[in-house]
Amino acid sequence: MAWTLTTLKSTIQDYLQNTETTFVNDLSTIIIQAESRIINSVQLPNFRKNQTGTLTSGNAYLATPTDYLYPYSLAVIDGDSNYSYLVNKDVNFIREAYPVSATTGLPKYYSQFDDDFFLVGPTPNSGYSVELHYFYFPQSITASASGTSWLGTNASEALLYASLCESYTFMKGEPDIMAAYEARLKEALAKLTAEADGYNRKDAYRGGQRRVNV
Repeated sequence: MAWTLTTLKSTIQDYLQNTETTFVNDLSTIIIQAESRIINSVQLPNFRKNQTGTLTSGNAYLATPTDYLYPYSLAVIDGDSNYSYLVNKDVNFIREAYPVSATTGLPKYYSQFDDDFFLVGPTPNSGYSVELHYFYFPQSITASASGTSWLGTNASEALLYASLCESYTFMKGEPDIMAAYEARLKEALAKLTAEADGYNRKDAYRGGQRRVNV
C-alpha cells in the first residue's frame, strides 16, 4: 500500500488509538524523524545524485549541496571533459600535506570539512569544474506538494513502522508494544536493505559502497 501524508497520519492514529491534539499536531515532526531513521539505516541507490560546480582559484573550500548527506565521489573535469577523481582523505591529512594555501595546483584529495564545505588539496590554481556524486536526503512526505514521496510509495511498510516507533516513543508507551513495533520495523528495514544492496545494486563501483550485512 502506498501512503499519502493524509492516509499515513490517519493510519498512525488508528493503530495507536490516539487523536489527542498535541499528538496530532506533532505528527509531521514525528514522520520526519521516521524518514530520517530509514534514510540513515539503509543506503538506497535511488537517493544518489550528481551535481556540478566550480572550484575557485586560491580557495581550498567547496560548498556542499543543501540536500547533501555524504559523498560517493568528487571529480575535477578538464577542458576535454576528462574526469580526475579525487581521493577522499581526512582533514588532518590534507592539512599535513598542504600546510599553507599558497601550495596550489590541480587538487588530488578532498575531505569533509564540516556540514557545509569540502576541503581540497592542494588549493586550486584555477577555476576547475567539478562533479560531485553524493547521497542526498529526499523530500519529506510532509513537504511534498502532492502529499506523496518515494518512501511512502516504495517503502510503505518501513515508513509505517518507523512512524509508529517514533509515535510510541512520543507517547511514552508500554515497552512490550514498543518492542513489537521495533521488531516489525527491523523486518521492514531488512527487506529494504536486501533490495538496496542486492537486487538494485547492479554493476556499481564496489569500492564506493557502504557494507551492510542483512
